[in-house]
Amino acid sequence: MTPATRRPVSEDMSWVLAPLMELPHVAHAAVISGDGFVEGRSEGLERDAAEGVAAMMSALQGAARTTSAAFSGEEDVRLRQTVIESDRGWVFAIPAGENTCLTVFATPEVNMRVVTHQMQVQVATLGEKAMNSPTRDDVSA
Repeated sequence: MTPATRRPVSEDMSWVLAPLMELPHVAHAAVISGDGFVEGRSEGLERDAAEGVAAMMSALQGAARTTSAAFSGEEDVRLRQTVIESDRGWVFAIPAGENTCLTVFATPEVNMRVVTHQMQVQVATLGEKAMNSPTRDDVSA
């Protein structure tokens, strides 16, 4: 991606992540746009890593939505959460307004219910307006 087409990383939404980072075994968190850009990241998550997470989570959310639609036979599927388990820990992702996703990485010992509940609380507390990320226009112009 050339500098002319790359949208700058915004740290404006990083404050949203503070309550999540206080939970036991939560290592990182990020707010990402549906088109794969970082809107905020936890302090310990390096910029390059956050950009990789955002790009992959954008693709994964699209794949999860398409897979759910195919299985259900309904095109208007709305994701509630995406969960990934690995030997290194858990990734949780939930929609956080229009075209925005809240993502958390936690170590294997985490209490999944506590994390997913707090993620829902954060989204509900902030409201969709605060978490909305407008879709990008063609930035090549």
